[in-house]
Amino acid sequence: MACGFRRSIACQLSRVLDLPPENLIKSISAVPISRKEGVADFQLSVDSILENNNDHSRPDIQVQAMRLAEKLKCDTVVSEISTGQGTVNFKINRELLTKTVLQQVINDGSKYGLKSELFSGLPQKVVVEFSSPNVAKKFHVGHLRSTIIGNFIANLKEALGHQVTRINYLGDWGMQFGLLGTGFQLFGYEEKLQSNPLQHLFERLGVHFDEYSGESFYREKSQEVLKLLDSKGLLQKTVKGTAVVDLSGNGDPSSVCTVMRSDGTSLYATRDLAAAIDRMDKYNFDTMIYVTDKGQKKHFQQVFQMLQIMGYDWAERCQHVPFGVVQGMKTRRGNVTFLEDVLNEIQSRMLQNMASVKTTRELENPQETAERVGLAALIIQDFKGLLLSDYQFSWDRVFQSRGDTGVFLQYTHARLHSLEETFGCGYLNDFNTACLQEPQSVSILQHLLRFDEVLYRSSQDLQPRHIVSYLLTLSHLAAMAHKTLLIKDSPPEVAGARLHLFRAVRSVLANGMKLLGITPVCRM
Repeated sequence: MACGFRRSIACQLSRVLDLPPENLIKSISAVPISRKEGVADFQLSVDSILENNNDHSRPDIQVQAMRLAEKLKCDTVVSEISTGQGTVNFKINRELLTKTVLQQVINDGSKYGLKSELFSGLPQKVVVEFSSPNVAKKFHVGHLRSTIIGNFIANLKEALGHQVTRINYLGDWGMQFGLLGTGFQLFGYEEKLQSNPLQHLFERLGVHFDEYSGESFYREKSQEVLKLLDSKGLLQKTVKGTAVVDLSGNGDPSSVCTVMRSDGTSLYATRDLAAAIDRMDKYNFDTMIYVTDKGQKKHFQQVFQMLQIMGYDWAERCQHVPFGVVQGMKTRRGNVTFLEDVLNEIQSRMLQNMASVKTTRELENPQETAERVGLAALIIQDFKGLLLSDYQFSWDRVFQSRGDTGVFLQYTHARLHSLEETFGCGYLNDFNTACLQEPQSVSILQHLLRFDEVLYRSSQDLQPRHIVSYLLTLSHLAAMAHKTLLIKDSPPEVAGARLHLFRAVRSVLANGMKLLGITPVCRM
Protein backbone atom coordinates (compact mmCIF):
# COMPACT_ATOMS: atom_id res chain seq x y z
CA MET A 1 0.00 0.00 0.00
CA ALA A 2 0.96 3.61 0.44
CA CYS A 3 -0.61 3.13 -2.96
CA GLY A 4 2.05 0.59 -4.03
CA PHE A 5 4.85 3.19 -3.93
CA ARG A 6 6.59 1.53 -1.00
CA ARG A 7 6.65 -1.82 -2.82
CA SER A 8 7.97 -0.21 -6.00
CA ILE A 9 10.87 1.34 -4.05
CA ALA A 10 11.49 -1.98 -2.25
CA CYS A 11 11.70 -3.82 -5.58
CA GLN A 12 14.38 -1.45 -6.87
CA LEU A 13 16.32 -1.70 -3.59
CA SER A 14 16.08 -5.50 -3.59
CA ARG A 15 17.94 -5.68 -6.91
CA VAL A 16 20.79 -3.55 -5.57
CA LEU A 17 20.98 -5.08 -2.09
CA ASP A 18 20.17 -8.65 -3.14
CA LEU A 19 17.43 -8.90 -0.51
CA PRO A 20 13.78 -9.94 -0.94
CA PRO A 21 11.43 -6.90 -1.23
CA GLU A 22 9.43 -8.21 1.76
CA ASN A 23 12.53 -7.75 3.96
CA LEU A 24 12.75 -4.08 2.99
CA ILE A 25 9.14 -2.87 2.99
CA LYS A 26 8.94 -2.09 6.73
CA SER A 27 12.23 -0.15 6.57
CA ILE A 28 10.71 2.29 4.05
CA SER A 29 8.60 4.91 5.80
CA ALA A 30 6.49 7.80 4.56
CA VAL A 31 8.02 11.14 5.57
CA PRO A 32 5.81 13.16 7.97
CA ILE A 33 4.76 16.48 6.47
CA SER A 34 6.27 19.69 7.77
CA ARG A 35 5.43 23.35 7.23
CA LYS A 36 7.77 23.47 4.25
CA GLU A 37 7.04 21.26 1.27
CA GLY A 38 8.99 18.06 1.86
CA VAL A 39 11.91 17.20 -0.39
CA ALA A 40 10.88 13.54 -0.16
CA ASP A 41 7.83 11.35 0.26
CA PHE A 42 9.57 8.19 1.52
CA GLN A 43 12.83 7.43 3.24
CA LEU A 44 14.84 4.29 3.87
CA SER A 45 16.70 4.06 7.17
CA VAL A 46 20.05 2.60 6.12
CA ASP A 47 20.75 1.53 9.69
CA SER A 48 17.73 -0.80 9.64
CA ILE A 49 19.02 -2.86 6.71
CA LEU A 50 22.65 -3.28 7.79
CA GLU A 51 23.31 -6.78 9.07
CA ASN A 52 26.21 -5.80 11.31
CA ASN A 53 25.03 -3.33 13.93
CA ASN A 54 28.39 -3.11 15.72
CA ASP A 55 29.28 0.59 15.63
CA HIS A 56 33.05 -0.08 15.84
CA SER A 57 33.38 -2.24 12.75
CA ARG A 58 30.62 -0.74 10.59
CA PRO A 59 31.48 1.88 7.94
CA ASP A 60 30.12 5.37 8.49
CA ILE A 61 26.32 5.33 8.08
CA GLN A 62 26.29 8.49 5.97
CA VAL A 63 28.85 7.03 3.57
CA GLN A 64 26.70 3.90 3.30
CA ALA A 65 23.62 6.00 2.48
CA MET A 66 25.48 7.91 -0.26
CA ARG A 67 26.91 4.71 -1.79
CA LEU A 68 23.46 3.14 -1.89
CA ALA A 69 21.84 6.26 -3.40
CA GLU A 70 24.45 6.29 -6.20
CA LYS A 71 23.41 2.76 -7.24
CA LEU A 72 19.72 3.66 -7.51
CA LYS A 73 17.98 5.25 -10.49
CA CYS A 74 14.92 7.40 -10.96
CA ASP A 75 12.09 5.78 -12.88
CA THR A 76 8.41 6.37 -13.72
CA VAL A 77 7.54 6.23 -9.99
CA VAL A 78 10.53 7.93 -8.32
CA SER A 79 11.44 11.37 -9.66
CA GLU A 80 14.27 12.27 -7.23
CA ILE A 81 16.67 10.35 -4.97
CA SER A 82 18.69 12.09 -2.27
CA THR A 83 20.28 11.34 1.10
CA GLY A 84 19.56 12.59 4.61
CA GLN A 85 21.01 11.81 8.03
CA GLY A 86 21.52 8.07 7.61
CA THR A 87 18.65 7.83 5.12
CA VAL A 88 18.05 7.49 1.39
CA ASN A 89 15.12 9.71 0.36
CA PHE A 90 12.67 9.16 -2.49
CA LYS A 91 10.42 11.75 -4.10
CA ILE A 92 7.43 10.36 -6.01
CA ASN A 93 6.45 11.73 -9.41
CA ARG A 94 4.01 14.49 -8.44
CA GLU A 95 1.36 13.79 -11.05
CA LEU A 96 1.44 10.06 -10.30
CA LEU A 97 1.25 10.78 -6.55
CA THR A 98 -1.84 12.96 -6.99
CA LYS A 99 -3.74 10.62 -9.29
CA THR A 100 -2.89 7.39 -7.48
CA VAL A 101 -3.60 8.59 -3.93
CA LEU A 102 -6.95 10.18 -4.78
CA GLN A 103 -8.10 7.21 -6.85
CA GLN A 104 -7.04 4.79 -4.11
CA VAL A 105 -8.93 6.71 -1.41
CA ILE A 106 -12.09 6.80 -3.55
CA ASN A 107 -11.85 3.18 -4.75
CA ASP A 108 -10.96 1.63 -1.38
CA GLY A 109 -13.48 3.66 0.62
CA SER A 110 -13.57 2.42 4.22
CA LYS A 111 -10.73 -0.03 3.45
CA TYR A 112 -8.22 2.69 2.51
CA GLY A 113 -4.96 2.10 4.37
CA LEU A 114 -6.00 -1.40 5.49
CA LYS A 115 -4.94 -3.24 2.33
CA SER A 116 -1.32 -2.25 2.89
CA GLU A 117 1.68 -4.53 2.37
CA LEU A 118 2.56 -3.61 5.98
CA PHE A 119 -0.24 -5.92 7.14
CA SER A 120 0.67 -9.52 6.50
CA GLY A 121 -0.41 -12.86 7.90
CA LEU A 122 -3.68 -14.74 8.04
CA PRO A 123 -6.80 -13.43 9.81
CA GLN A 124 -6.89 -14.34 13.47
CA LYS A 125 -9.56 -15.15 16.04
CA VAL A 126 -9.42 -12.38 18.62
CA VAL A 127 -11.32 -12.15 21.92
CA VAL A 128 -11.52 -8.72 23.58
CA GLU A 129 -12.86 -8.46 27.14
CA PHE A 130 -13.72 -4.90 28.11
CA SER A 131 -16.10 -2.64 30.05
CA SER A 132 -17.09 -5.23 32.70
CA PRO A 133 -19.25 -3.18 35.10
CA ASN A 134 -21.19 -4.59 38.05
CA VAL A 135 -24.76 -5.15 36.89
CA ALA A 136 -26.20 -4.73 40.37
CA LYS A 137 -24.92 -1.14 40.46
CA LYS A 138 -25.12 1.91 38.22
CA PHE A 139 -22.46 2.17 35.52
CA HIS A 140 -19.53 3.90 37.21
CA VAL A 141 -17.31 6.33 35.27
CA GLY A 142 -14.34 4.17 36.20
CA HIS A 143 -15.55 1.72 33.53
CA LEU A 144 -15.78 4.40 30.84
CA ARG A 145 -12.13 4.14 29.77
CA SER A 146 -12.30 0.34 29.55
CA THR A 147 -15.42 0.62 27.37
CA ILE A 148 -14.09 3.13 24.82
CA ILE A 149 -10.55 1.65 24.71
CA GLY A 150 -11.85 -1.92 24.28
CA ASN A 151 -14.24 -0.73 21.58
CA PHE A 152 -11.35 0.92 19.70
CA ILE A 153 -9.20 -2.23 19.88
CA ALA A 154 -12.09 -4.40 18.67
CA ASN A 155 -12.88 -1.92 15.85
CA LEU A 156 -9.24 -1.90 14.68
CA LYS A 157 -8.89 -5.69 14.77
CA GLU A 158 -12.16 -6.10 12.83
CA ALA A 159 -11.08 -3.52 10.24
CA LEU A 160 -7.88 -5.53 9.69
CA GLY A 161 -9.98 -8.59 8.85
CA HIS A 162 -9.74 -10.51 12.12
CA GLN A 163 -12.68 -12.41 13.58
CA VAL A 164 -13.39 -10.52 16.80
CA THR A 165 -15.55 -11.57 19.75
CA ARG A 166 -16.41 -8.72 22.13
CA ILE A 167 -17.06 -9.92 25.68
CA ASN A 168 -18.54 -7.93 28.54
CA TYR A 169 -17.58 -9.90 31.64
CA LEU A 170 -20.13 -8.55 34.09
CA GLY A 171 -19.44 -8.33 37.81
CA ASP A 172 -22.43 -10.24 39.16
CA TRP A 173 -21.01 -12.20 42.07
CA GLY A 174 -23.69 -12.15 44.75
CA MET A 175 -25.90 -9.88 42.65
CA GLN A 176 -29.42 -9.18 43.78
CA PHE A 177 -31.09 -10.54 40.65
CA GLY A 178 -30.66 -14.11 41.83
CA LEU A 179 -30.06 -15.14 38.24
CA LEU A 180 -26.89 -17.15 38.29
CA GLY A 181 -24.88 -19.39 36.00
CA THR A 182 -26.55 -20.37 32.77
CA GLY A 183 -29.30 -17.83 33.33
CA PHE A 184 -27.11 -15.44 31.31
CA GLN A 185 -28.05 -17.30 28.17
CA LEU A 186 -31.77 -17.52 28.91
CA PHE A 187 -34.44 -15.13 27.68
CA GLY A 188 -35.46 -14.22 31.21
CA TYR A 189 -32.04 -12.79 31.94
CA GLU A 190 -31.79 -11.07 28.57
CA GLU A 191 -35.08 -9.36 29.38
CA LYS A 192 -33.59 -8.13 32.64
CA LEU A 193 -30.50 -6.96 30.85
CA GLN A 194 -32.45 -5.16 28.14
CA SER A 195 -34.61 -3.37 30.70
CA ASN A 196 -31.50 -2.32 32.57
CA PRO A 197 -30.16 1.20 31.88
CA LEU A 198 -26.77 -0.41 31.25
CA GLN A 199 -27.77 -1.54 27.76
CA HIS A 200 -29.06 1.90 26.89
CA LEU A 201 -25.78 3.50 27.97
CA PHE A 202 -23.80 1.23 25.66
CA GLU A 203 -26.11 2.24 22.74
CA ARG A 204 -25.40 5.93 23.42
CA LEU A 205 -21.77 5.22 23.47
CA GLY A 206 -22.14 3.33 20.15
CA VAL A 207 -20.70 0.12 21.64
CA HIS A 208 -21.94 -3.44 21.15
CA PHE A 209 -20.99 -6.82 22.59
CA ASP A 210 -21.17 -10.32 21.16
CA GLU A 211 -21.34 -11.98 24.54
CA TYR A 212 -22.39 -11.00 28.03
CA SER A 213 -21.10 -13.42 30.64
CA GLY A 214 -20.61 -13.04 34.33
CA GLU A 215 -18.47 -14.24 37.19
CA SER A 216 -21.31 -16.36 38.57
CA PHE A 217 -21.35 -18.37 35.34
CA TYR A 218 -17.93 -19.73 36.36
CA ARG A 219 -18.81 -20.70 39.92
CA GLU A 220 -18.82 -24.44 39.21
CA LYS A 221 -16.01 -24.26 36.66
CA SER A 222 -13.87 -22.51 39.29
CA GLN A 223 -14.12 -25.65 41.43
CA GLU A 224 -12.80 -27.68 38.48
CA VAL A 225 -9.84 -25.26 38.26
CA LEU A 226 -9.11 -25.76 41.97
CA LYS A 227 -9.18 -29.56 41.51
CA LEU A 228 -6.80 -29.30 38.55
CA LEU A 229 -4.38 -27.10 40.52
CA ASP A 230 -4.54 -29.59 43.40
CA SER A 231 -3.95 -32.60 41.11
CA LYS A 232 -0.79 -30.93 39.79
CA GLY A 233 0.48 -30.33 43.32
CA LEU A 234 0.24 -26.56 42.93
CA LEU A 235 -2.40 -25.88 45.61
CA GLN A 236 -1.19 -25.08 49.11
CA LYS A 237 -3.40 -24.66 52.19
CA THR A 238 -2.57 -21.89 54.68
CA VAL A 239 -3.13 -21.88 58.44
CA LYS A 240 -6.12 -19.59 57.85
CA GLY A 241 -7.74 -22.27 55.68
CA THR A 242 -7.29 -20.45 52.38
CA ALA A 243 -5.71 -22.06 49.31
CA VAL A 244 -2.82 -20.39 47.48
CA VAL A 245 -0.51 -21.00 44.53
CA ASP A 246 3.17 -20.13 44.98
CA LEU A 247 4.26 -18.77 41.61
CA SER A 248 7.88 -18.28 42.68
CA GLY A 249 8.42 -21.89 43.70
CA ASN A 250 10.44 -20.79 46.73
CA GLY A 251 7.87 -19.26 49.06
CA ASP A 252 8.31 -15.62 48.02
CA PRO A 253 5.23 -13.97 49.62
CA SER A 254 4.99 -11.36 46.84
CA SER A 255 4.47 -14.16 44.29
CA VAL A 256 1.73 -16.00 46.16
CA CYS A 257 -1.78 -15.86 44.64
CA THR A 258 -4.81 -16.75 46.75
CA VAL A 259 -7.28 -18.84 44.74
CA MET A 260 -9.76 -20.01 47.39
CA ARG A 261 -11.28 -18.51 50.53
CA SER A 262 -11.40 -20.42 53.81
CA ASP A 263 -15.09 -21.25 53.16
CA GLY A 264 -14.19 -22.96 49.89
CA THR A 265 -15.49 -20.24 47.55
CA SER A 266 -13.45 -18.94 44.62
CA LEU A 267 -11.88 -15.53 44.05
CA TYR A 268 -11.36 -13.23 41.04
CA ALA A 269 -8.23 -15.12 39.99
CA THR A 270 -9.94 -18.52 40.06
CA ARG A 271 -12.90 -17.27 38.08
CA ASP A 272 -10.61 -15.58 35.53
CA LEU A 273 -8.73 -18.85 35.09
CA ALA A 274 -12.01 -20.71 34.53
CA ALA A 275 -13.21 -18.03 32.09
CA ALA A 276 -9.95 -18.15 30.07
CA ILE A 277 -10.06 -21.96 29.78
CA ASP A 278 -13.73 -21.86 28.79
CA ARG A 279 -13.10 -19.20 26.11
CA MET A 280 -10.25 -21.17 24.58
CA ASP A 281 -12.56 -24.21 24.37
CA LYS A 282 -15.34 -22.09 22.88
CA TYR A 283 -13.46 -19.73 20.52
CA ASN A 284 -10.02 -21.33 19.99
CA PHE A 285 -8.61 -17.80 19.98
CA ASP A 286 -5.25 -16.67 18.61
CA THR A 287 -5.23 -13.66 20.93
CA MET A 288 -7.26 -12.68 23.99
CA ILE A 289 -7.03 -9.08 25.19
CA TYR A 290 -8.14 -7.83 28.61
CA VAL A 291 -8.76 -4.07 28.88
CA THR A 292 -8.68 -2.97 32.54
CA ASP A 293 -7.05 -0.30 34.69
CA LYS A 294 -3.35 -0.53 35.51
CA GLY A 295 -4.15 -1.48 39.12
CA GLN A 296 -4.93 -4.99 37.84
CA LYS A 297 -1.55 -5.49 36.17
CA LYS A 298 -0.23 -7.90 38.82
CA HIS A 299 -3.53 -9.82 38.87
CA PHE A 300 -3.31 -10.61 35.16
CA GLN A 301 0.40 -11.42 35.33
CA GLN A 302 -0.45 -14.03 37.97
CA VAL A 303 -3.44 -15.40 36.02
CA PHE A 304 -1.33 -15.81 32.85
CA GLN A 305 1.50 -17.39 34.86
CA MET A 306 -0.89 -19.87 36.52
CA LEU A 307 -2.29 -20.87 33.13
CA GLN A 308 1.29 -21.58 32.00
CA ILE A 309 2.17 -23.79 34.99
CA MET A 310 -1.17 -25.60 34.61
CA GLY A 311 0.10 -26.68 31.20
CA TYR A 312 -1.82 -24.27 28.94
CA ASP A 313 0.78 -23.10 26.41
CA TRP A 314 -1.77 -20.75 24.85
CA ALA A 315 -1.40 -18.51 27.94
CA GLU A 316 1.21 -16.57 25.94
CA ARG A 317 -1.60 -15.51 23.60
CA CYS A 318 -3.27 -13.61 26.46
CA GLN A 319 -2.54 -9.90 26.76
CA HIS A 320 -3.43 -7.22 29.30
CA VAL A 321 -3.89 -3.66 27.99
CA PRO A 322 -3.72 -1.44 31.09
CA PHE A 323 -4.85 2.18 31.33
CA GLY A 324 -4.48 5.08 33.77
CA VAL A 325 -6.97 6.99 35.89
CA VAL A 326 -9.09 10.00 34.88
CA GLN A 327 -8.89 12.68 37.53
CA GLY A 328 -11.14 15.67 38.23
CA MET A 329 -14.25 14.61 36.33
CA LYS A 330 -17.01 16.80 37.76
CA THR A 331 -20.41 17.97 36.55
CA ARG A 332 -22.02 21.29 37.46
CA ARG A 333 -23.56 19.45 40.39
CA GLY A 334 -20.19 18.35 41.75
CA ASN A 335 -18.15 15.14 41.68
CA VAL A 336 -19.25 12.65 39.07
CA THR A 337 -19.88 9.03 39.93
CA PHE A 338 -22.06 7.57 37.21
CA LEU A 339 -21.66 7.47 33.44
CA GLU A 340 -25.19 8.68 32.77
CA ASP A 341 -24.29 11.93 34.60
CA VAL A 342 -21.34 12.41 32.25
CA LEU A 343 -23.40 11.72 29.12
CA ASN A 344 -26.15 14.09 30.26
CA GLU A 345 -23.55 16.76 30.98
CA ILE A 346 -21.96 16.26 27.56
CA GLN A 347 -25.27 16.70 25.77
CA SER A 348 -26.40 19.76 27.75
CA ARG A 349 -23.05 21.57 27.44
CA MET A 350 -22.77 20.80 23.73
CA LEU A 351 -26.31 22.01 23.02
CA GLN A 352 -25.49 25.22 24.89
CA ASN A 353 -22.28 25.68 22.88
CA MET A 354 -24.06 25.02 19.57
CA ALA A 355 -26.85 27.47 20.40
CA SER A 356 -24.30 30.23 21.08
CA VAL A 357 -22.59 29.86 17.66
CA LYS A 358 -24.19 32.04 14.99
CA THR A 359 -23.02 29.83 12.11
CA THR A 360 -24.80 26.74 13.48
CA ARG A 361 -27.33 25.52 10.91
CA GLU A 362 -30.87 24.42 11.66
CA LEU A 363 -30.51 20.78 12.65
CA GLU A 364 -33.14 18.07 12.36
CA ASN A 365 -32.02 16.42 15.58
CA PRO A 366 -29.86 18.79 17.66
CA GLN A 367 -29.82 16.41 20.66
CA GLU A 368 -28.32 13.58 18.60
CA THR A 369 -25.74 15.91 17.01
CA ALA A 370 -24.81 17.32 20.42
CA GLU A 371 -24.37 13.80 21.76
CA ARG A 372 -22.17 12.68 18.87
CA VAL A 373 -19.99 15.79 18.95
CA GLY A 374 -19.76 15.59 22.75
CA LEU A 375 -18.72 11.94 22.68
CA ALA A 376 -16.09 12.75 20.03
CA ALA A 377 -14.77 15.46 22.36
CA LEU A 378 -14.62 13.00 25.27
CA ILE A 379 -12.94 10.22 23.25
CA ILE A 380 -10.30 12.49 21.68
CA GLN A 381 -9.39 13.98 25.07
CA ASP A 382 -9.00 10.44 26.41
CA PHE A 383 -7.04 9.05 23.43
CA LYS A 384 -4.53 11.88 22.88
CA GLY A 385 -1.91 10.49 25.25
CA LEU A 386 -0.55 7.11 26.30
CA LEU A 387 -3.35 4.90 27.63
CA LEU A 388 -1.23 4.05 30.66
CA SER A 389 -1.04 7.70 31.70
CA ASP A 390 -3.37 9.28 34.24
CA TYR A 391 -4.82 12.55 33.01
CA GLN A 392 -6.69 15.57 34.37
CA PHE A 393 -10.14 15.94 32.88
CA SER A 394 -11.24 19.42 31.79
CA TRP A 395 -14.68 20.28 30.39
CA ASP A 396 -13.38 23.60 29.02
CA ARG A 397 -10.59 21.89 27.11
CA VAL A 398 -12.89 19.11 25.88
CA PHE A 399 -15.33 21.51 24.20
CA GLN A 400 -12.93 23.91 22.52
CA SER A 401 -13.87 24.22 18.85
CA ARG A 402 -10.31 25.18 17.87
CA GLY A 403 -7.14 23.29 18.59
CA ASP A 404 -6.64 19.57 19.05
CA THR A 405 -10.13 18.50 20.10
CA GLY A 406 -12.89 16.16 19.03
CA VAL A 407 -15.15 19.16 18.39
CA PHE A 408 -12.62 20.42 15.83
CA LEU A 409 -12.57 17.00 14.09
CA GLN A 410 -16.36 16.92 13.88
CA TYR A 411 -16.49 20.53 12.68
CA THR A 412 -13.94 19.78 9.94
CA HIS A 413 -15.88 16.71 8.80
CA ALA A 414 -19.17 18.66 8.73
CA ARG A 415 -17.60 21.55 6.79
CA LEU A 416 -16.10 19.22 4.17
CA HIS A 417 -19.44 17.42 3.85
CA SER A 418 -21.08 20.79 3.28
CA LEU A 419 -18.63 21.49 0.42
CA GLU A 420 -19.69 18.27 -1.31
CA GLU A 421 -23.36 19.06 -0.81
CA THR A 422 -22.97 22.57 -2.20
CA PHE A 423 -20.74 21.87 -5.21
CA GLY A 424 -20.53 18.11 -5.68
CA CYS A 425 -23.24 17.55 -8.26
CA GLY A 426 -21.72 20.04 -10.71
CA TYR A 427 -18.50 18.16 -11.46
CA LEU A 428 -17.50 15.07 -13.40
CA ASN A 429 -15.84 12.04 -11.78
CA ASP A 430 -12.58 12.62 -13.66
CA PHE A 431 -10.10 15.27 -12.52
CA ASN A 432 -6.94 16.92 -13.81
CA THR A 433 -3.92 16.11 -11.61
CA ALA A 434 -2.08 19.20 -12.88
CA CYS A 435 -4.58 21.33 -10.94
CA LEU A 436 -3.38 19.99 -7.58
CA GLN A 437 0.28 20.94 -7.45
CA GLU A 438 0.10 23.79 -4.90
CA PRO A 439 2.09 23.25 -1.67
CA GLN A 440 -1.17 22.88 0.35
CA SER A 441 -2.45 20.15 -2.00
CA VAL A 442 0.87 18.28 -1.96
CA SER A 443 1.04 18.41 1.86
CA ILE A 444 -2.42 16.85 2.11
CA LEU A 445 -1.52 14.13 -0.42
CA GLN A 446 1.70 13.34 1.45
CA HIS A 447 -0.26 13.07 4.68
CA LEU A 448 -2.91 10.80 3.12
CA LEU A 449 -0.02 8.62 1.97
CA ARG A 450 0.93 7.93 5.62
CA PHE A 451 -2.45 6.56 6.80
CA ASP A 452 -1.52 2.88 6.44
CA GLU A 453 1.66 3.44 8.46
CA VAL A 454 -0.30 5.07 11.27
CA LEU A 455 -2.82 2.22 11.32
CA TYR A 456 0.06 -0.26 11.40
CA ARG A 457 1.66 1.49 14.37
CA SER A 458 -1.63 1.44 16.29
CA SER A 459 -2.12 -2.23 15.45
CA GLN A 460 1.31 -3.01 16.92
CA ASP A 461 0.99 -1.27 20.30
CA LEU A 462 -2.85 -0.92 20.50
CA GLN A 463 -2.49 2.80 21.23
CA PRO A 464 -5.12 5.07 19.60
CA ARG A 465 -2.95 8.21 20.00
CA HIS A 466 -1.21 7.59 16.64
CA ILE A 467 -4.54 7.77 14.80
CA VAL A 468 -5.71 10.76 16.88
CA SER A 469 -2.54 12.74 16.10
CA TYR A 470 -2.84 11.86 12.40
CA LEU A 471 -6.50 12.95 12.17
CA LEU A 472 -5.86 16.22 13.99
CA THR A 473 -3.00 17.06 11.61
CA LEU A 474 -5.21 16.14 8.64
CA SER A 475 -7.95 18.46 9.97
CA HIS A 476 -5.50 21.35 10.42
CA LEU A 477 -4.18 20.83 6.87
CA ALA A 478 -7.75 20.81 5.55
CA ALA A 479 -8.63 23.98 7.48
CA MET A 480 -5.63 25.83 5.99
CA ALA A 481 -6.33 24.52 2.48
CA HIS A 482 -10.00 25.49 2.76
CA LYS A 483 -8.97 29.16 3.01
CA THR A 484 -6.76 29.16 -0.08
CA LEU A 485 -7.91 26.32 -2.36
CA LEU A 486 -11.23 27.94 -3.22
CA ILE A 487 -13.91 26.09 -5.15
CA LYS A 488 -16.44 28.87 -5.65
CA ASP A 489 -15.61 31.08 -8.67
CA SER A 490 -12.66 28.84 -9.66
CA PRO A 491 -12.45 27.43 -13.24
CA PRO A 492 -14.46 24.17 -13.42
CA GLU A 493 -11.36 22.01 -13.94
CA VAL A 494 -9.62 23.51 -10.87
CA ALA A 495 -12.77 23.42 -8.74
CA GLY A 496 -13.39 19.76 -9.62
CA ALA A 497 -9.84 18.71 -8.73
CA ARG A 498 -9.97 20.54 -5.40
CA LEU A 499 -13.33 19.01 -4.61
CA HIS A 500 -11.83 15.55 -5.17
CA LEU A 501 -9.03 16.41 -2.78
CA PHE A 502 -11.42 17.60 -0.05
CA ARG A 503 -13.62 14.54 -0.58
CA ALA A 504 -10.59 12.29 -0.03
CA VAL A 505 -9.75 14.15 3.18
CA ARG A 506 -13.32 13.76 4.46
CA SER A 507 -13.34 10.04 3.61
CA VAL A 508 -10.10 9.30 5.48
CA LEU A 509 -11.17 11.53 8.37
CA ALA A 510 -14.43 9.56 8.68
CA ASN A 511 -12.59 6.21 8.48
CA GLY A 512 -10.23 7.16 11.28
CA MET A 513 -12.99 8.58 13.47
CA LYS A 514 -15.08 5.42 13.13
CA LEU A 515 -12.11 3.28 14.20
CA LEU A 516 -11.84 5.40 17.35
CA GLY A 517 -15.52 4.82 18.09
CA ILE A 518 -16.72 8.24 16.88
CA THR A 519 -19.76 8.70 14.63
CA PRO A 520 -18.95 11.58 12.20
CA VAL A 521 -21.62 14.27 11.89
CA CYS A 522 -22.56 15.88 8.56
CA ARG A 523 -23.99 19.09 10.04
CA MET A 524 -23.34 21.07 13.20
